[in-house]
Amino acid sequence: MRDDDVVLAACARTPFGRFGGALRGLDAPALGALAIDEVLRRAAADAAAVDVVYGGVGMISAAMLTPVRQAVLRSRLPETTPSAAIDRACCSGMTAIGLGFKDIRLGEAYMALAGGFESLSRTPMLWPRQREARIGPVTVDDPLLLRGAVVEQPIAVYSGQEALRHGVTREQQDRWAQQSHQRYADAQAARFFDGERFAVAPPGGPPLLEDESPRAEVSLEKLAALPTVYGGPTITAGNAPGLNDGAAFVLLARRDAARAAGLAPLARIVDYVQVCGGPTSGTTTPALAIQRLAERQRADPLGWDLLEINEAYAATPLVSTLLLARHDPARLGQLRERTNVHGGAVALGHPLGASGARLVMTLALALRRRGGGRGAAAICGGFGQGDAVLVEAE
Repeated sequence: MRDDDVVLAACARTPFGRFGGALRGLDAPALGALAIDEVLRRAAADAAAVDVVYGGVGMISAAMLTPVRQAVLRSRLPETTPSAAIDRACCSGMTAIGLGFKDIRLGEAYMALAGGFESLSRTPMLWPRQREARIGPVTVDDPLLLRGAVVEQPIAVYSGQEALRHGVTREQQDRWAQQSHQRYADAQAARFFDGERFAVAPPGGPPLLEDESPRAEVSLEKLAALPTVYGGPTITAGNAPGLNDGAAFVLLARRDAARAAGLAPLARIVDYVQVCGGPTSGTTTPALAIQRLAERQRADPLGWDLLEINEAYAATPLVSTLLLARHDPARLGQLRERTNVHGGAVALGHPLGASGARLVMTLALALRRRGGGRGAAAICGGFGQGDAVLVEAE
């Protein structure tokens, strides 16, 4: 252990709500402020000791101007706390952790709050500004279709095409989706998520205690009967996560600063990488990021204890583990056994800006529950981006 290690000192996330569900009455910065305050409460940390806040927001239009600054102002943090909003689509919350990690490593900060939040329920339609009056129809765009001018198709369509190109079938994706729900149900029964989740009381409603999306009763027959979305080849509402609301943050600190503040580290952040591929390469970028970590550490991912790969779709961990295994069946079986062992986003939901931080806290707590070890968390983000974090629980 070194004084200049970067440690994860505390973590917290809201339950992840369904689209239009229990959290719809809370805007994105309000969700972020709740998670920030809960991290500070769990750590019993002096809010004034936090040097910086980095927060990811995947659909920044849901909060408009400086959403992370708004979250800081609505939290217990002093108004003098600097902050920045990160826009790397689904990678954003993990990128926020990476920036906090770098600040502490460089001596620019001793404590940083990092994570992200999202309210897809409150994401507005986009109506292009018109500078002169016109008679006739206008076109309103829905950003939740997840399209972009840099590609011709929705992400769900080209992700299904990429999965087939790598030999990952619709049936395999449905099986992974069912497994995600079952693993989540097993973890929920074991109260695993108590270590990361806290209750949220939305306006005018009862407290939300648990994630809204998981369905332990889902069957392969039901999944197989679902139509694909946008006319794509494999992606359905059943083997993809829903549109979700939620927030997740972690407190990062230099080890000596954590010790001085009386904080007991949950884990150490060993390394962080960013990668990019082609604009339709999302199912493969988590593998690329994990492999980059492995090369830097001179390690084999098969030697790590656990992997968390965000289930942007069930196709994502399936393709990424296939590439990490180099198509070797024995390696592949071992990698998939230790990937998303408590379920993933297909079950519990994917509030874009929060998911990267959720993966890191889930990994850290899972490693601690095992008695220690190393693992990697990885995520893909809009149009070929990818992030990965290497975590060690001592």
